[in-house]
Amino acid sequence: MLSVARRPISGAVPAGNLLGIHLFKCPDTVGIVAKLSECIASRGGNIHSVDVFVPEDKHVFYSRSEFTYNPMLWPRDELHKDFLSISHFFSAQRSTVRVPDLDPKYKISVLASKQDHCLFDLLYRWQEGRLPVDINCVISNHDRPEDNHVRRFLQRHGIPYHHLPTTPGNKREQEILELIEGTDFVVLARYMQILSESFLKSYGKDIINIHHGLLPSFKGGHPSRQAFNAGVKLIGATSHFVTNELDEGPIIEQMVERVSHRDTLQSFVVKSENLEKQCLAEAIKSYCELRVLPYELKKTVVF
Repeated sequence: MLSVARRPISGAVPAGNLLGIHLFKCPDTVGIVAKLSECIASRGGNIHSVDVFVPEDKHVFYSRSEFTYNPMLWPRDELHKDFLSISHFFSAQRSTVRVPDLDPKYKISVLASKQDHCLFDLLYRWQEGRLPVDINCVISNHDRPEDNHVRRFLQRHGIPYHHLPTTPGNKREQEILELIEGTDFVVLARYMQILSESFLKSYGKDIINIHHGLLPSFKGGHPSRQAFNAGVKLIGATSHFVTNELDEGPIIEQMVERVSHRDTLQSFVVKSENLEKQCLAEAIKSYCELRVLPYELKKTVVF
């Protein structure tokens, strides 16, 4: 495995140049890194970082590269064609290139239920420019008054809010599908409803969820109380992709924090919610920065 230390995205880009990111997955063979480097160098580009992973027991090559280049010398459409040519040459399963300063931000929808902590944290990070997304709408099965802080924030920023109450017999999935049409991915910010297999197939794109613990522990209702009563010493949060199997999707990010006998249920919940917010935001950021690739059936490579 070749790995160059991860640097903050967009760091130290020379004046007049742009940052490009390339994510790649293909059958492993000799010369892939050389071919990628030659492509970038031949256009006057300069590689800032590259991370490569080749599993010992799998014939698969994964890589993520950050490079700077002059858009006058390497127009965006030509950049796309060059990487597409490499993709065909190596029979790649995945080849994605992004130029954050040129390409549209990822368009997302956020689904939430009663709890506001993850939802409002995402809205705040979006407002601060710390998440490279555009929020298409917020959908909730729980009603919020007009003077609720979330509703006021959404109204102030022109983000539609849709209240779609659900019942065991009607999850409002067709209406949700219509509202999220055209998005690049969906975020579940503590949305306490199970999405059906039919819904997942109809949407056909990635859905990122946040789970209140280190999967697969403490499923079901009142997870913090379950963990508190069990006397755990470490609590956590898990962000993962949604699949047909409940809370079994490939994990993107996990975070932990130590707790003790001195914690009350209230302090326990506060720590847990803080982890959930951080973990979900980091997963979204990693996804948008092309750091996440599927690995085997239930795993991910996260550069």
